[in-house]
Amino acid sequence: MQRNNGITATGGSSVVGNAVASGKNAKAEVHNAGPGQDEGPRQQRTPQEIAELLAQLVDALGRSEHPERADLIEAAQDAREELSTESPRRGKLRLLARALVDAVPGFTALTSLAVTIEEAIHGL
Repeated sequence: MQRNNGITATGGSSVVGNAVASGKNAKAEVHNAGPGQDEGPRQQRTPQEIAELLAQLVDALGRSEHPERADLIEAAQDAREELSTESPRRGKLRLLARALVDAVPGFTALTSLAVTIEEAIHGL
């Protein structure tokens, strides 16, 4: 079997980074093209880029049927406010990001975006 340099998805329901698989016994894998990409540091994002990701999450939450969307929107807005300060408290941002990731399982598009935000915050 030849490996591809993209997304492979088989089976039930799983999310890995930006890869999504759904159906019975799902499995999602992401393969990077090029040597050494897996071992490198996470992509460093600016606070402004993270704030834009959070704005996208707020929009997606507003359109979702998530039962806790109001609280999650508030948490995302709190994170955006924290990012706009002169010295954002990384610990607070990490807690907010983890809470967002933990709250969105089963909402595939939200999960992927929340994971991206969490990884970006850890890269600050």
